[in-house]
Amino acid sequence: QVQLVESGGGLVQAGGSLRLSCVASGRTSSTVAMGWFRQAPGKEREFVATILRSIGRILYADSVKGRFTISRDNAKNTVVLQMNNLKPEDTAVYYCNAQSSDGTFWGQGTQVTVSS
Repeated sequence: QVQLVESGGGLVQAGGSLRLSCVASGRTSSTVAMGWFRQAPGKEREFVATILRSIGRILYADSVKGRFTISRDNAKNTVVLQMNNLKPEDTAVYYCNAQSSDGTFWGQGTQVTVSS
């Protein structure tokens, strides 16, 4: 089992920045990848970004490329999502995600609201 705790959400004006953090605990050695998804009201949960633990390969959704940056600190079992130039359409609950040999795990989510 892997436990995930997010922090860093909030309210920001369009064009502003926020930094989300996710700390993993438990069987973190079994983690293959960590990343972020988001879910806006009335919409399905969607992929935002992920980073592979072993080789550091990074993938982004097209909608956030050039604006969001994901990074990791394996020693601290932490993954960070730096979000710049935020847009109202980025408003959503952001969930940390971990893929491991034990399954898929989710954090409780953190709200990001971008006002126009």
